[in-house]
Amino acid sequence: MLPAAALAGVGGRLVRISLLLTLPIAISVVLVSVFTRAGTTVLFTIGPFDATAEGVDFAGQTLVRLFAISTSIGLFGLTTEPRSFILDLERRRLSPRFAFVALATLEAVPAMVERSSVIASAQRARGLDTEGSIRARLRGILPLVGPVILSSLTEVEERSLALEVRAFGRPGRRQLLWRLPDSGRQLLARALMLGGLLAAIALRLAGAFPRLP
Repeated sequence: MLPAAALAGVGGRLVRISLLLTLPIAISVVLVSVFTRAGTTVLFTIGPFDATAEGVDFAGQTLVRLFAISTSIGLFGLTTEPRSFILDLERRRLSPRFAFVALATLEAVPAMVERSSVIASAQRARGLDTEGSIRARLRGILPLVGPVILSSLTEVEERSLALEVRAFGRPGRRQLLWRLPDSGRQLLARALMLGGLLAAIALRLAGAFPRLP
């Protein structure tokens, strides 16, 4: 994932985002695995808990897997335009309703973050203190919750009306006027990744693939 992110020019952002995503889970995994996993080699003791080498090894492997998952998801989000991705899936005969649900899911968090930023700027223009101490910031959260939720509901209604005007519920397949460019190198890369995945599954079923603890 990291070499691919470096080639795409998003390596630094991907590492920062992945570390932030895995940090809360990583802390709990380290605490639980190191101090509660049974083992024969005790590294040190804190009260009634023994930190074992087996627990440290398991925690390290788990953290690497979590980081790999977060980097793969983050790289997809940083390098893929959601609308292009969904339209191409629809071109490949994906249901338009499922495509709309997938697009709405991908755009939900960024849209809510942008909406809350706009509302926060408007509230500050009206004299609301949303910066400074932690207490002031916590006090400024409540006036933002209501407008964010109401604006989200309003946007859902407006989008539903716009979809009905564009005959979204019409039966039959839609004719898409836009086509995502697909080069030969991309086709080759997808074929190689699919072949590698099938080979890994076959080796795992045959027992020749290294088994992770």
